[in-house]
Amino acid sequence: MKKLPLPKTYDFKATEQPIYEMWERGGYFKPGNDPHEPHHDPSIKPYVISIPPPNVTGELHLGHAMFVAMEDLMIRYHRMKGIPTLWVPGTDHAGIATQLQVEKHLLSTEEVTREEIGRQKFLEHTWAWKEKYGGIITQQIRRLGASCDWSRERFTLDEGLSRAVREAFVHLYEKGLIYRGPRLINWSPGLKTAVSDLEVEYSEEPGTLYYFKYVLTPERSKTSEFSQEEFIPVATTRPETILADTAVAVHPQDERYNRFIGRTAIVPILGRHIPVIADEYVDREFGTGALKITPGHDPNDFAIGERHGLEMISVLDEAARVNTHGGPYAGMDRFECRQKMWEDMCAAGLVIKEEPYTLNIPRSQRGGEIVEPMISTQWFVDMKPLAEKAIQAVREGRIQIIPEHFTKVYNNWLENIRDWCISRQLWWGHRIPVWYCNDCEEKTVSRQDPSKCASCGSGNIHQDPDVLDTWFSSALWPFSTLGWPDHTPDLDYFYPTTMMETGYDILFFWVARMVMMGLELTENIPFEEVYLHGLIRDEIGRKMSKTTGNVIDPLELMDEMGTDALRFTLLVGSAPGNDMNLSMEKVRANRNFANKIWNATRFVLGSLPKIPAEPQEKPDWSLADSWIWSRLQSLIREVDHLFQTHHYGEAGRQIYDFFWGEFSDWYLEIAKLQIAEGGDRAYYTLSTLVRVLDMCLRLLHPFTPFITEELWQRLKAAVEETHILSYDWPAALIIAPWPEPRQTEAWEVGKVAHFSLAMDIVRAIRNLRAEKNVKPTKRLPAIFVSPGYAQILEPQKTSIATLARLDEKQFSILPSLAEKPEGHVVLVVGPVEIYLPLAGLVDTAEERVRLEKDLEEVEGQIERLEQLLAGPFAQKAPPEVVEKERDKLAAYKRTAKKLESQLETFG
Repeated sequence: MKKLPLPKTYDFKATEQPIYEMWERGGYFKPGNDPHEPHHDPSIKPYVISIPPPNVTGELHLGHAMFVAMEDLMIRYHRMKGIPTLWVPGTDHAGIATQLQVEKHLLSTEEVTREEIGRQKFLEHTWAWKEKYGGIITQQIRRLGASCDWSRERFTLDEGLSRAVREAFVHLYEKGLIYRGPRLINWSPGLKTAVSDLEVEYSEEPGTLYYFKYVLTPERSKTSEFSQEEFIPVATTRPETILADTAVAVHPQDERYNRFIGRTAIVPILGRHIPVIADEYVDREFGTGALKITPGHDPNDFAIGERHGLEMISVLDEAARVNTHGGPYAGMDRFECRQKMWEDMCAAGLVIKEEPYTLNIPRSQRGGEIVEPMISTQWFVDMKPLAEKAIQAVREGRIQIIPEHFTKVYNNWLENIRDWCISRQLWWGHRIPVWYCNDCEEKTVSRQDPSKCASCGSGNIHQDPDVLDTWFSSALWPFSTLGWPDHTPDLDYFYPTTMMETGYDILFFWVARMVMMGLELTENIPFEEVYLHGLIRDEIGRKMSKTTGNVIDPLELMDEMGTDALRFTLLVGSAPGNDMNLSMEKVRANRNFANKIWNATRFVLGSLPKIPAEPQEKPDWSLADSWIWSRLQSLIREVDHLFQTHHYGEAGRQIYDFFWGEFSDWYLEIAKLQIAEGGDRAYYTLSTLVRVLDMCLRLLHPFTPFITEELWQRLKAAVEETHILSYDWPAALIIAPWPEPRQTEAWEVGKVAHFSLAMDIVRAIRNLRAEKNVKPTKRLPAIFVSPGYAQILEPQKTSIATLARLDEKQFSILPSLAEKPEGHVVLVVGPVEIYLPLAGLVDTAEERVRLEKDLEEVEGQIERLEQLLAGPFAQKAPPEVVEKERDKLAAYKRTAKKLESQLETFG
């Protein structure tokens, strides 16, 4: 047994790591119904979460802290409910992010690029980097109290998951859902790779709208000679893309330009001839109402180009420099070309004007540079057939999205889904399992590395150099981590998983793709529920960023105020799908709550050695005992309902309010008095304290696991030593049963109402004391009068006197009163009249002087306003201004009457 009593303060630094090590040693993170064990019962349904795998080389940030706290809360709750519970941990290889870090490391330490050392050596460096830094994030997740089954930890590039990725690729290819071809993609010039639509972030930035003339070819001779007599005015934000224009489009019903439809225009500087076409996509209100069409560098133009069979020209290379299609600008950087071309167009007399314009700039989420839409030959997944199944699964209710309004967002994205570009021009990742024959030029797509071409048998083959998008392997996560494509015991028992908890910002990145892949590859949903938490913003609602300087480091918060304080702040401040504002003050307040829990437990443990012998007579619970027990049962019912309906933040708030407000501020104060009575009253009070504290620690455990486990272990040891309660205590709080809700009993309603009346009486007296500035040490005489409640309040006399600071010797509770005492203030609280002597509340002489001074000031204001309103002001000033002054006068008169009435009470 640990030494008692508890230290005065909670030392979380000395507590958290030993507690976590105790949980791991005890095997509490493993599912209670493990399919690998002989006692496994397959009929028992488990609760399963697959952790959103953080980047293997990443460091803990608030997004990690949010999902770890939320998922750990879900896992601990269901574990305590007695459900076999599995939380699968793991990390993601994070192709772009990791490769960037390793490249920077090589440049800074060895002054070499990846191209200089070659692919094999670079991958060796990357694996070494992963081995050195890959465990940092998982150790930091442990610090948050994550009760994952670490024996099942997975990595997206480990052997099993790599086999799953290859199986998925080959399956989709054989089904005709994966293809290779030239399409418009997002190209990151800095990273020199294609990036997903979802990996492009848009930011509003100042730019320029450039207006110029698209000269039409003379009708009689379609030569390249410039004639500026006829032109279509066009506006663009990217003049360099003019070099890749293949049409000018106007709206078919635009009377300004429809006469030009079918004619040709001349590409500035280059002199190419391009058609003038009609398309209803054109917005007649934007710019000039006419559009230059560049299918090779704009997704909307690409769609127009496909509709009209236009040529697709890409004018930029991998480094975003102008290629040979750019004529005299070949070799220039895209922005250098923009400036030079505009200068040349000015010189040619083609410029109309320039004007400032706010642009929606696409930037690479990882590299930060401006992304270029470009035509490129890549591997794609045909998403339409997969999306249809994913929509159906949600519509049929097989998957529930929380909060529900994100279902519409999910459906809308899937209904308008584009094919997924899955190839990346990187070296770190899952190599695309396709081999090209150098002799017959056919492709071999295989689950195992081939030694020869599947078409002609030649051994002269080479593998595709690209790797798969990191999200491709992540899309398999719920089932690949359980052993798929093999039919493993884990896959058979734990799949489909139960809950997918993540941020709403990756609903499309990850959640929708997992649903599509799960349905296609396993013919089952990957999870039953999707819980989407919001983003964490700073205290005034701004997005956190290093540029703004408002980033909060969760590790620093935990070092300063403890893990439980951070977890409780994140969990109680959250609601499904809503962003939350985080401040140091909120975390500090919840550190104070942890101290409150510590101090309350310290009082209970310190009181247990005083426990008297077990009483022989029938239990005799006080009104306060019955009230707190009934309120606890009500709390358990409400919290369990809130957990079932995923309102975890509200559940935490209600537990907080009960523990701090009702248990600590009310019942503990009364318990001190009842313990002091000794005998049976002390015994039943201590018994109630232990039971309520035990239940509170269980309810709080999913929110604040460290402090609750530490205190519960000490409470358990103390109870077992004093034998105050006879029920069995499990080895650890983490596996202790969750408090079971029970129905309200008949006696509870009256007990709660009676004690609530006593609380209201105390609050009313406290408010009056505060209003009259009565010193806390001043004990007041009091008379309570209530025909129906005198007998009920009499047993509470000592408690009320103590809490309201009344003089118990001059405190009477009467069913009736012949006449009201003079010189008393009267408070009416429900059915009770409370008489408190004014002499006890205030210094009469001082109060009279104060009231007379206040009345004098008010009368002065009344006189001033009456003179003002009787003079020219009332006729000359605007009516609304005069009315305001009249309102002020009326208010001052009401105040004067109140002051006069108060003065009358002094004689």
